Amino acid sequence: MGRSNTKSPIAHMEEPEEKVLPSKTQEDQSLSLSGHHGMQTRRKGFHLRTFNSLRYRDYRILWTSIVFMSAGQWMQQIALSWMAYQMTDSPFMLGAINGFRAIPFLLFGPWAGVAADRFDRKKLMLFSQAYVLVLSFALAILIFSGLIQVWHLFAYTFLSGLGWSVTQPVRQALLPSLVPKEELQNAVALQSAGFNSTRILGPTAAGILIAWVGPGGAFLAQALAYLVIMVLVMTMRVPSIPTVVNRKSPGSDLLDGFRYIKSNQIVFSLILLALIPMMFAMPFQTLMPVFARDVLNMGPKGYGLLVSFAGIGALTGTLIVASLGDFRHKGLLLLGSAATLGVFLFLFSQATWLPASLFLMIFVGGFQMTYMSLNNTLLHMNITDDMRGRVMSIYMLDQGLTPLGSLFAGTTANFFGAPIAVALMGASCILLALIATARVPIIRRLP
Repeated sequence: MGRSNTKSPIAHMEEPEEKVLPSKTQEDQSLSLSGHHGMQTRRKGFHLRTFNSLRYRDYRILWTSIVFMSAGQWMQQIALSWMAYQMTDSPFMLGAINGFRAIPFLLFGPWAGVAADRFDRKKLMLFSQAYVLVLSFALAILIFSGLIQVWHLFAYTFLSGLGWSVTQPVRQALLPSLVPKEELQNAVALQSAGFNSTRILGPTAAGILIAWVGPGGAFLAQALAYLVIMVLVMTMRVPSIPTVVNRKSPGSDLLDGFRYIKSNQIVFSLILLALIPMMFAMPFQTLMPVFARDVLNMGPKGYGLLVSFAGIGALTGTLIVASLGDFRHKGLLLLGSAATLGVFLFLFSQATWLPASLFLMIFVGGFQMTYMSLNNTLLHMNITDDMRGRVMSIYMLDQGLTPLGSLFAGTTANFFGAPIAVALMGASCILLALIATARVPIIRRLP
């Protein structure tokens, strides 16, 4: 990997024996924005470089914090969904409680992107993690005291969603400043791998905790994971945000972000390809308690197994993407992954035998994360650093649309059954891939 002759502006952040980042010159940025970034930095031949990005100290810290963040989120998802279904016995209420998380992401997520482009990103991450830690601990106390009611679940979902609407775009905006641009795809894929590494054991552990000590134990474990994240973030050395003279108002900055997306066809198309499946396909996970209990006749351990096997596929998919390096035809693989995901979702919806369901969930998880990793990488490669926080906050609206899609999924399952709801989700993925292939040729031609 070549180095620039100029001294890196953030080289002082690395230990002497660590890999440091090359300087990001104006020429580097223009190459990245022109869409030829991949062709300029792509290496000839095949190189197995699965863990290249972990050579960089602060990226390692970010990656480790993602592992603990993922563990906490899976604990929350499993415990919250199971508790909601047990308390209400209603697929609609299950979808509604998960869907309530959409409101803070949709209302405040873009503003968090403005903050990520204006303020200290390290402090923003610390504040948001402390906030969700307190919320998780408070909910655990309510559960153990026996005072928990359904409205508490709605309140917790909304308030914790507010914290995550800040954390996610800030984390995304940090990523490209911690690794050189030729390692960006690897870093994005490893980030997804870190998130999905706990998807294998986290849901199973949550199911066991629920069976042994109740959902309160899962929320206490989640709070402990967030405490570890805070300690890790404190040790990170993060590049400062450049001072801008005569900076615009936050509202003007937000409008500039939307104008930037609208004016860039590649970015606009990738944003749509990220958000639409999150609304109409990815909420299949919300219905896993229904499949575990009513279709497969399993309890919370069966629910944990379904999510864990999806995690095995997700981790495998992201590690494959990380190993490929800066390969050609990312756009075609992106669209192919969406269509294949739809096929396996449809097959899963028709399965009624646990081993078959678990086998299919491996492929569902694998193609889901391959699609998401490639979309994230292509987006990072085609945006400017000064707009990164705002663009990624709009990209992270998927965190709001997925819960909103959960409401749609729960409603569909309530009237027509969970298998039909998931079959429709699979069909939507296939349809989206076909439309994008035919109508948005610029995406399939992305290198």
